[in-house]
Amino acid sequence: MADPKGFLNHGREVAQTRPVGERVQDWNEVYVPGSLLPIISKQASRCMDCGIPFCHNGCPLGNLIPEWNDYAYREDWQAASERLHATNNFPEFTGRLCPAPCEAACVLGINQPAVTIKNVEVSIIDKAWDANDVKPQAPERLSGKTVAVIGSGPAGLAAAQQLTRAGHTVAVYERADRIGGLLRYGIPEFKMEKRHINRRIEQMRAEGTKFRTGVEIGRDIDAAKLRKRYDAVVIAAGATTARDLPVPGRELKGVYQAMEYLPLANKVQEGDYVTTPVSAEGKHVVVIGGGDTGADCVGTAHRQGAASVTQLEIMPRPGEDRAPHQPWPTFPMLYKVTSAHEEGGERVYSVSTTHFEGDGDGNVQSLHLIEVEFVDGKLTQKPGTERKIPAQLVTLAMGFTGTDRENGLVDQFALELDERGNVARDGEFQTNVPGVFVAGDAGRGQSLIVWAIAEGRSAARGVDRFLTGASDLPAPIRPTDRSLTV
Repeated sequence: MADPKGFLNHGREVAQTRPVGERVQDWNEVYVPGSLLPIISKQASRCMDCGIPFCHNGCPLGNLIPEWNDYAYREDWQAASERLHATNNFPEFTGRLCPAPCEAACVLGINQPAVTIKNVEVSIIDKAWDANDVKPQAPERLSGKTVAVIGSGPAGLAAAQQLTRAGHTVAVYERADRIGGLLRYGIPEFKMEKRHINRRIEQMRAEGTKFRTGVEIGRDIDAAKLRKRYDAVVIAAGATTARDLPVPGRELKGVYQAMEYLPLANKVQEGDYVTTPVSAEGKHVVVIGGGDTGADCVGTAHRQGAASVTQLEIMPRPGEDRAPHQPWPTFPMLYKVTSAHEEGGERVYSVSTTHFEGDGDGNVQSLHLIEVEFVDGKLTQKPGTERKIPAQLVTLAMGFTGTDRENGLVDQFALELDERGNVARDGEFQTNVPGVFVAGDAGRGQSLIVWAIAEGRSAARGVDRFLTGASDLPAPIRPTDRSLTV
């Protein structure tokens, strides 16, 4: 146990963010560099090393949280890094991007603010990189088996790294021009600088993983031919079919899916563009969707110099405290103020878009909305509440409905889908096609980064067993496991 009285002696302190006026002028991460290390040992000491650590249940990776909290408290950073990497291939990703269901399940959170698990995690891994403690782990021998991984998001990368370390020859196919999937082009730079992805890719290259960018399976390479070329295939292509908004005016110029808007801003940071082809500069921006992707659009619009930013959400505003029907240790739906929301803009709840209105040149100029409420469990419009707001750039951030069907991957493999449109798989993450496995959002549906990594690790075990008859790789979850919610 770190400090038996730590949770009594120290309150919760989180990472310090840079002033709003400063950070909206650049694309660097919003946190003050180095602000965590002076406080993180005390924060780690708040961990109670519970007899039954429910943070393990909250985290699908089964992270050894009390153990690395103890090492962080003692400032044994190398040992902390070893325990962190024992269950998580990419803690610098989850430490920045995960909504921390582990903290929602923290036992201390029953009657106090939870341990800052996420901040401790990112402090450990950043310290490990700075100390050059993160080394390539090349396999001792090769199996002679080959594996293709389709998609280079967190699930694909986790599966690829596990299988490479098991001795298999792994090639990762990515349809974009750079590795990283939504980590690269869906997450803005101010939430995670892409140098964190780049150095993990270099580690994986040094271990032996091969990467093929600009290759879309289904279009550039026939999926059936790919299956014949490799001993096994892992589909980690994500759930990239965006939910649309079929209302009048949807065809107007200036209405984009979030994943049409966000990647362009990231490409500017990569040096591909001097300025983005779709900019919020000087425009009234409306973001439809109240989740994390919507918040990413809000923060991006701020940095592009939007005249105003309004975020719409069809659901009621959540409460700031746990509701009685969402008890500990479930993951509660709470009102969340992200760094992007701190930077300005208006958030409007319980509204639905009825139509868009354009100018004579086909450009969107305004959005018409109406208030909604739940009546007998059904979403109902409230008469007399219609109004119009200016909207010269609209982004749709309403989630995703399943994996891409248009590129031919699903049909060429002849994959079976489940009732929700995800690729069906068995207990070993194998599809109906022998030797073809699926991991991440393509099989689970839209989910969190921590679940994607857990899926990739678990699918890797299924592939390893398929190729060799046995496996020592860990499998933290089953395909049917779900988040601890009500």
